[in-house]
Amino acid sequence: MAERPAVPDVDRVAASRRALERRRARAALKRDLSTRVVAPQSVLRQASEDADSDAATMRVTDFLMALPAIGAGKRDRVLAELHIAPVKRLGGLGVRQRGALGDWLDERFPPHHPRPARSRLLVLAGPTAVGKGTVAARIRETHPEIHLSVSATTRAPRPGEVDGVHYYFVDDAEFDRLIADEQLLEYAVVHNKHRYGTPRGPVDAALAEGRTVLLEIDLQGARQVRAAEPSASLVFLLPPSWDELVQRLVGRGTEDAEERTRRLRTARVELAAQNEFDYLVVNADVATAAEEVVELATDSARRSAP
Repeated sequence: MAERPAVPDVDRVAASRRALERRRARAALKRDLSTRVVAPQSVLRQASEDADSDAATMRVTDFLMALPAIGAGKRDRVLAELHIAPVKRLGGLGVRQRGALGDWLDERFPPHHPRPARSRLLVLAGPTAVGKGTVAARIRETHPEIHLSVSATTRAPRPGEVDGVHYYFVDDAEFDRLIADEQLLEYAVVHNKHRYGTPRGPVDAALAEGRTVLLEIDLQGARQVRAAEPSASLVFLLPPSWDELVQRLVGRGTEDAEERTRRLRTARVELAAQNEFDYLVVNADVATAAEEVVELATDSARRSAP
């Protein structure tokens, strides 16, 4: 009997490296699912469209366990109800199984539906370190016709930040005065530490001039604006991945380890609120994300024009 040819060591190493990269990619995808950075419907769709994708090679059991608030008991009940074997991978589901899983996802995790813009007041919010300030700064530089509101804050300036341009840096006494005089459109305590608020005067003046106004604020502030101005258009800025969000927070080096942990914990809560917003924009590239927001602002202005 002829001996089988030995597999070269270099091939074994390459195969092992590819398998490790695939496992890491699936682990990252599961983190994106658990933090709601990516919608489960989009992962299922990718698995169906690309048999070699990371999504396609993920076991259905791992996929379900990565979803928020899904434990082992719930996972097993879903598999039984949908007649899906635990050993199945997403890319190996039949048409009926895929359809049944998709229906279950739509019921358990309703997909986001954009709401037509109805106002020249646009609100940009999102989790910590997603790049809201960077996107807003890009819009300020490239589209001066859009009035970018400057928030007041009680935190200290970060390196490179200029008072009156990036924020109005005020002390607690001044912030209290702004609240007492009803000079803030919205305000909130962010990360259980500092207060942020939007001065009302400049916003009202810009709207009266017929300009489009962009507010770059936090989730609490966005909710307050929606309550005060129901016609305002709310835009939620998403990171391209959870790992990228963590890297951005660590990379900017402006918070210590305790503060980073607190902010990431808050980010998970903020990401869970994305369906409250009218539009979702992924900040994978600042220039592209800024232009998407500008297009929404332009659409808002056109729809609100008399």
